[in-house]
Amino acid sequence: MIEAKEVTKHYGGLEVLSNCSMSVARGEVVVICGPSGSGKSTLLKTLNGLERISSGDIVVDGVSLTHAETDFTKLRSRIGIVFQSFELFPHLSVLENLTLGQLRVLKRSKSESIERAEEYLQKVGMLAQRNKAPGQLSGGQQQRVAIARALTMNPIAMLLDEPTSALDPEMVCEVLDVMVNLAEEGMTMVCVTHEMGFARKVSDRMIFMDHGQIIEDCSTERFFCDVESRPRRTRDFVDQILSP
Repeated sequence: MIEAKEVTKHYGGLEVLSNCSMSVARGEVVVICGPSGSGKSTLLKTLNGLERISSGDIVVDGVSLTHAETDFTKLRSRIGIVFQSFELFPHLSVLENLTLGQLRVLKRSKSESIERAEEYLQKVGMLAQRNKAPGQLSGGQQQRVAIARALTMNPIAMLLDEPTSALDPEMVCEVLDVMVNLAEEGMTMVCVTHEMGFARKVSDRMIFMDHGQIIEDCSTERFFCDVESRPRRTRDFVDQILSP
C-alpha cells in the first residue's frame, strides 16, 4: 500500500533523511523507532506529503507523491494522521471537529457526517463528550477524539506520530487501547512511538532509524528476541529501552 524508495530530505544544507526505503503492506502495522532527532517523524510526514521530499519517490496505493498532478488534498483524506499535539480546533465542539473535514473535503451531507462522527466517537469511548469543547477534555480524551476524527474520513491507512508522548502516564493506556483495537481490526498503521510494549504486542515490523537513515527493518519478533544478531547500534538502543 505504501512504498518509499530512496527518500532523501534536506532542510537547506542539512540532510534529515538519507536514502530511506521502506514498504507497508495492506493490514500491516509498522512501528518506527529510534533516538530523538533520527528523522522518524519527518519520514512519517513524507508518507502523505506533509513533508515534500528532495529526491526519491513515495507511492501510496498506486499514486506517486512526486507526480506533478497528484491531488494532495484527496490523498490526505485517505491517509489519516494523528499528531502528539492533538491539533483539534479549540473553538469547535468535539462533534464539529469530526464533521468539518467530512463536509468540506468529502462533501458528505450534514446528517451523514454527524452519523459517522457519532459512530467513531462511540468506537473510541467519547460519544458522551460530543458537545464539549476540546479544552474541557483531558489529554487522553483529546487524543482519542483526534483518532476518531481521522477515522471519519474512512482512511486506507493511519499514520501516528508519537500519539502518547504529550500525555500524562495515566492517560497513555486509554490511547494505546484504541490503537490496539484498530490494529486488531486490520487497519494499516505506521506509528512513530517509544511505547515498546505496544510495539511488541501489535506491530508486525520494526524500523529502527538513526541520523536520518534506516538502520534496520525487520520483524518485531526478531527485533526484540534475536538481539545479539542485530547491528551494534540497534543492540544498544534495545538494551537501553528494555533496561529496568
